[in-house]
Amino acid sequence: MNTGSAFHGVTDFCPECGTVLPLPSFENVVKCPRCQFSIDVREFESFTVKSSFTFNSLEASSVSAEIVGGEELKGPVTDRKCARCGNEGMVYHTRQMRSADEGQTVFFTCTRCRYQEKEDS
Repeated sequence: MNTGSAFHGVTDFCPECGTVLPLPSFENVVKCPRCQFSIDVREFESFTVKSSFTFNSLEASSVSAEIVGGEELKGPVTDRKCARCGNEGMVYHTRQMRSADEGQTVFFTCTRCRYQEKEDS
């Protein structure tokens, strides 16, 4: 590697510009997509790539509560504090209310008092 570089660290990052390097493929070098700096693929020989997934149980990630009219309140729960009753836990869902190049609107419903709030992103 180049010792006069501004960046020092693991081989996952370009030593010239700091960009995350792509995974090695069938070529003899790994090229930075930003500055075209190249590293010999043999520098990646000792690397081990590991990944894992952790799934939350359905019970921990959603709530079902009776509300007026016999309807159920279902959906993922977030640690948002209700502005009306102070309860820590609100069910939320998102909708695209404006044009596609703008953020979604998030609707929150308190799991205790059913107060509803909305937040535009």
